[in-house]
Amino acid sequence: MRPFDFARAADLDAALAAGAAGARYIAGGTNLIDLMKLQVETPARLVDIGRIGLDGVEETAAGGVRIGALVPNSDLAAHPMIRSRYPMLARAILAGASAQLRNKATTGGNLLQRTRCYYFYETAAACNKRAPGSGCAAIGGVTRIHAILGGSAQCIATHPSDMAVALLALDATVVTARCGGAGRRIALGELHRLPGDTPAIETVLEPGELIVAVELPAPPPGRQAYRKVRDRASYAFALVSVAAAVAVEDGVMTSARLAFGGLAPKPWRDPAVEAALVGQPAGTAAFEAAAAALLADAKGQGGNDFKIPLVRRTLIATLRDLTS
Repeated sequence: MRPFDFARAADLDAALAAGAAGARYIAGGTNLIDLMKLQVETPARLVDIGRIGLDGVEETAAGGVRIGALVPNSDLAAHPMIRSRYPMLARAILAGASAQLRNKATTGGNLLQRTRCYYFYETAAACNKRAPGSGCAAIGGVTRIHAILGGSAQCIATHPSDMAVALLALDATVVTARCGGAGRRIALGELHRLPGDTPAIETVLEPGELIVAVELPAPPPGRQAYRKVRDRASYAFALVSVAAAVAVEDGVMTSARLAFGGLAPKPWRDPAVEAALVGQPAGTAAFEAAAAALLADAKGQGGNDFKIPLVRRTLIATLRDLTS
């Protein structure tokens, strides 16, 4: 790890001022510290934001919930309001990491964690995300964990967050703050960028912009589920995951929200998948149509070709469970 300057912010204004001056924000540090140890990231300055008060979970006037960016993952998964109203979110968080990591990892940090691509972590390998213009060693390499949707000729890494997948299905909004200017409200589906020709730019956040909260609308109708397929039952990143909320009336699906993890460089949601379900009888024909819509543009890289039939089966099994 290279030397760096460290400061602890006393309040939000101090944190934003440090961020505007070029410091990197650190809260739980469960991802950034690992990257610094490997010299994948080498920030010159860190500002600790762990004591600036963004750690509440509150009901909103519209019947939703506002989650502070510094709420630990363990606390969020255990919160009664989350467990009762948004069970897919609680299940996604519990599937996402070991208890020790969940105790430290924060809501905002979880959204901004970086890919677990082998080549991104190996500083001797070509990686456009880590070293723009160096190439992508994953393409033509070992691709078991890599993207089948949304990738580009520059990058096929996947986004690792389980929590973000559930938040996307729940129509979450990210609330930010900026030094000297108004903060923003960003739909979670617009927070992360696809790699295109600039895979090193992963979000739409501006330098120094800080996530301060995540807001959820009132819970969706119907039943909720989060299903994760991984190489081992203990702490591991998703090969495929599905967050789903489906409502059925008289055998017909009246509402559907679905998001997917392990498939793309960002949490993935496709309106065509939901459109294939809403208004249709709950059964194999509609489930197959939804899977076909999801996979219409899927492309494997050899080592990850198995993800295409795997996500199809996982989606259909999830929908059967929710509608039975």
